[in-house]
Amino acid sequence: MHRRFVALFLLVAASTAVAQPAGPLTVLKTIPLPGVSGKFDHFAYDGSANRLFAAATGNHTVEVIDVPSGKVLQQIDGLGKPHGLAWVAENGRLFVADGTLAALKVYEGTPFKLIATLPLSDDADDMVYDGITKLLYVGHGGSAAAAPGRVAIVDTVRLVVIDNLPMEAHPEALEIDPVGHRIFVNVADAAKVAVIDGATHAVIARWPLDRAKDNVPLAFVPETHELLLGCRTPATALLLNANDGSEIDSKPSSAGADDLFYDAATHRAYVIAGSGAVDVLELSAGKLKSIGKVETAPGAKTGLLVPALHELFVGMPSVASRPSQVRVFRTP
Repeated sequence: MHRRFVALFLLVAASTAVAQPAGPLTVLKTIPLPGVSGKFDHFAYDGSANRLFAAATGNHTVEVIDVPSGKVLQQIDGLGKPHGLAWVAENGRLFVADGTLAALKVYEGTPFKLIATLPLSDDADDMVYDGITKLLYVGHGGSAAAAPGRVAIVDTVRLVVIDNLPMEAHPEALEIDPVGHRIFVNVADAAKVAVIDGATHAVIARWPLDRAKDNVPLAFVPETHELLLGCRTPATALLLNANDGSEIDSKPSSAGADDLFYDAATHRAYVIAGSGAVDVLELSAGKLKSIGKVETAPGAKTGLLVPALHELFVGMPSVASRPSQVRVFRTP
């Protein structure tokens, strides 16, 4: 009886262990960047060559990384503060928004060489690409009274700025609804979301927020036409109706949200916060559910979700005991 009891106990314990749900994120590997110091800003990805682009803002460079090997293929220098990045696969061009140099720099070739510099204004930052019109929307300005906030519209084929739309303050994250052909802009200092019509280039709405402000990152949820925002005051994940801006649900989050990604295949969102964590949320029927938090490091505030790889990349800034690195997480 004793042996049977022990065997049954072990069988039940093993079955329970197998039935336990996997954690929200699993560390897959770490890519060391010993030639980089300081913090990171945004990332981009080239799917055809499996290359990751990292804006090493504190290092004044963009790192071109081969994902399978973890090797740095090229270090693009001569930059002030690289912030936003966009890879346009159709013409093999890398676009870099430089906040210090107040410009959009364009690179192409192997290795990358600078082919154009488009003047913007201070704090050129995040951007989003419209693959239908081949236009790039770039947030800039708004950090000083002399340079109001704007969203530049850039023709990525002719490499010219075709319009500059005024914003109430500095534009933070930008996101696109490719079906409805709208561009959403987080205007954090005004606690609003601006909506741009991709066909007319007019600002067709400005939605004020009630539950939280300092809305820095955002993501579009295509299947339900919702917007998920990462707000800093208070630290909140905020879900909006993307048709009228009404607030649907909210959940507390880690402090200092700076990047946010949504995976339509799993209905999960990842909020990367500078306090040193990635919050994992599940979206269902207009509700947000917190399903875990993964510790990173203070100052690790940006990254990139690549759904095709089932991987989330997070930039880890250098500290006295650890060089800069990119931590790679496996997603479900």
